[in-house]
Amino acid sequence: MGIKKYKPITPGTRGMTGYTFEEITKSKPERSLIKHRPANAGRDMHGRISVRHRGGGNRRDIRIVDFKRNKLNIPARVAAIEYDPNRTARLALLHYADGEKRYIVAPMDVKVGDTIVSGPGAEIRPGNALPIANIPVGTQVHNVELKAGRGGQLVRSAGGAAQLLAKEGDFAQVRMPSGEVRLIPQVCYATIGQVGNLEHSNIKLGKAGRKRHMGIRPTVRGTAMSPRDHPHGGGEGRQPTGMPGPKSPWGKPTRGYKTRRNKLSNQYIVRRRGKSRR
Repeated sequence: MGIKKYKPITPGTRGMTGYTFEEITKSKPERSLIKHRPANAGRDMHGRISVRHRGGGNRRDIRIVDFKRNKLNIPARVAAIEYDPNRTARLALLHYADGEKRYIVAPMDVKVGDTIVSGPGAEIRPGNALPIANIPVGTQVHNVELKAGRGGQLVRSAGGAAQLLAKEGDFAQVRMPSGEVRLIPQVCYATIGQVGNLEHSNIKLGKAGRKRHMGIRPTVRGTAMSPRDHPHGGGEGRQPTGMPGPKSPWGKPTRGYKTRRNKLSNQYIVRRRGKSRR
């Protein structure tokens, strides 16, 4: 894919960049693989705001993506590369030999007309899905399962790739894009290759309106609020927070506060991100 620059005829277009979409081969999604996404503006099932600064934006339908890759030993032809407004990666539309159609996250170097297979005997080629036990050490993978049969949960965003470091017993050591090294059962499936759309991180929105098109509303600083609205608020002008550390609007410590609660998975983390050992 490529990145295009806009002519700076307005302040918003100065420094703005966007996609060229040269890799997209199909403009409209497959109708059998989409479902309506109702707008909730960050509200939960009770109508309360659970995620702040959400609302508006363009309408987006959900693409039903196959993360399980459970059609084993049935070859599929890549029919199209499509845009998905709900994720940073592109989607590849697969036409299986038995007539079924499915979406997968499009790996890098996979083009229209390529053949993709999922199963223990598949070749080590980008787009093929195999159990980790059948993947050579050192291979880059994505769409990695944490539990066999659940479907890929890790390394699914644009440009993401994990590396298989070692195998020992029933587990394999996989280095995540964050640098974390994690133990994953060798019976879990992973897809060969790196996720496409590598240039996504180089996109500059350029203006606030593009953020609103994405459904993200403005964020107000706590120091600009009153004391009743935020712990950082109040004062006759610019003031520091007035407390040992910053807090959320509800008084909870934030920005560096440890929020990890899942202690059960500690045994599967060999090396945490940003640290030498756990």
